[in-house]
Amino acid sequence: MIPATDDLIPLEKHGIVPYFSNRIQLSEILEWVLHQIGPADLMISTFSTSEDFIRRLHRLQRNGLVLSSTLFCDLRAARKTMVLYHLIKSVFSAVNLCENHSKVVLLSNDSHKVAVITSQNQTRGDRFEAGVITNDLSTFYQLRLGFDAMAEKSLPLDSLIHSGTDRQDSGTGS
Repeated sequence: MIPATDDLIPLEKHGIVPYFSNRIQLSEILEWVLHQIGPADLMISTFSTSEDFIRRLHRLQRNGLVLSSTLFCDLRAARKTMVLYHLIKSVFSAVNLCENHSKVVLLSNDSHKVAVITSQNQTRGDRFEAGVITNDLSTFYQLRLGFDAMAEKSLPLDSLIHSGTDRQDSGTGS
């Protein structure tokens, strides 16, 4: 079977690469970009994530392609995020919860800045998804401003763990 990313035009040939497919997964796109630009830091926003996506990201980390990663998930998906807490904490440098429906990945290193804007959550499926991959600096930095705005309105995932523990402790009467 031919990998779905084989249909994508390399970023060095064309700085804006659109896709519309029911075969390509976001984790495959990330790996495709990282093989072109080298090891990078990632910032990821999504409504929801999955164990499969996190495990693939962990593999990319283990292979030295992901240097650090920050995740922004929606508060409404917090229960699912909490189920994956230990796995998420082993992969992501920081995990933030906020009101978010965006699905964006920023990849950056000393020589490259790449943005992936996608319709796909970090879940696996065979539905049609669309997206754009670009190395346009203006686009990258504009999206980075959005991440900064989200960070100001986010709760760290650990704060939910600690607030839940605090509530349990205060309810024991000790």
